[in-house]
Amino acid sequence: MKKDYDTTRDILDVIIIGGSYAGLSAALALGRSRRKVLIIDSGEPCNRFAKYSHNFLTHDGNSPAAITLAARRQVMAYPTVRFLEGLAARAIGKDNHYLVETTAGAQFHTRKLLFATGIKDLMPDIPGFAECWGTSVVQCPYCHGYEFRDQPTGILMNGDMAADFAPLVRNLTGHLTILTNGPSMIDAARREKLEAMQIAVNEREVEAIRHENGYLTSAEFKDGASLPLTALYARPAFAQHCPIPMEMGCALTTLGHIEVNDFQQTTIPGVYAAGDNTHPMRSVAGAVAAGSKAGAMLNHELI
Repeated sequence: MKKDYDTTRDILDVIIIGGSYAGLSAALALGRSRRKVLIIDSGEPCNRFAKYSHNFLTHDGNSPAAITLAARRQVMAYPTVRFLEGLAARAIGKDNHYLVETTAGAQFHTRKLLFATGIKDLMPDIPGFAECWGTSVVQCPYCHGYEFRDQPTGILMNGDMAADFAPLVRNLTGHLTILTNGPSMIDAARREKLEAMQIAVNEREVEAIRHENGYLTSAEFKDGASLPLTALYARPAFAQHCPIPMEMGCALTTLGHIEVNDFQQTTIPGVYAAGDNTHPMRSVAGAVAAGSKAGAMLNHELI
């Protein structure tokens, strides 16, 4: 099949909203099944702040942008796949006939929808935090931890989350401090275990993150003290990057992710979701896997 269809007139098989790892992976599976696919992407992937991507076979250490560029080039080699740089504004309709409209006013008709739209991290009001995000303030020890091995490292968390997360990082460095940013909510039993692992707990309130061009040098506290650091792990709050799934009625989990079943189907018939918008385990490898599964299941449903 050649690229001889009109995206604005024909009914497409699948519109994929979000053209990063999950979206491109789904498009690859669908393109190889000769499905008419349109990818709509705004160019703001979740990991655009990260300089390098790790823990993804054959691409370990490559930049996220380089991985995306290579993936897009491979996907667009399939003649039934189209790509549109733009922002989806709304989606209405029902299974086997959805209408998608962009902010530019373009309208497209499709049988199925896939949201691979990711999430949006909400930066805390700490000077320097946003400037270091993705470079030396990071969220995943599997993606970034090895590069900061044996270096002074902080964890900006409190309570059970901090107590559960710290042992993951402790294996990477012996210079580890939990910054609770106020009174600790870690219970006595967990605190004792942390002390046995030589993980310090600092209850001072954080005033600012000092850095040089995004590379952290220290955490400054409101009482005037400071702590030299090279890396800081944090789990900031997040919001869904795209509101359309919620506007359509897709259910969310208690953590705020789009609810999907084992086949990446949402609670709305004909609407799928894949990637960081569906699961707290954020990784390139995970997004690619979820997108590939979504593409295969979409093709199966179309059959």
